[in-house]
Amino acid sequence: MEKSIYSAEYQQLCRLLRELRQEAGLTQVQVAERLGVPQSFVSKYESGERRLDVVEMYYICKALNTRIIDLLTALEQRWGT
Repeated sequence: MEKSIYSAEYQQLCRLLRELRQEAGLTQVQVAERLGVPQSFVSKYESGERRLDVVEMYYICKALNTRIIDLLTALEQRWGT
């Protein structure tokens, strides 16, 4: 198994987080402000440069006004599982 940050599945997660942010009408700066982190944090996880842990993903979902279960369900649909 390759490192997950380089996998196609991880890249799909990054794209999905970016899409959710855009659908919420938020900029990277706005999400960063909600999280209390620099804008570069958002940029790096959206581009796949930074790996997220579950706790970070939970808070990102809260900042995007979505539930983590909905994020995971959308990922499962994209992965065909």
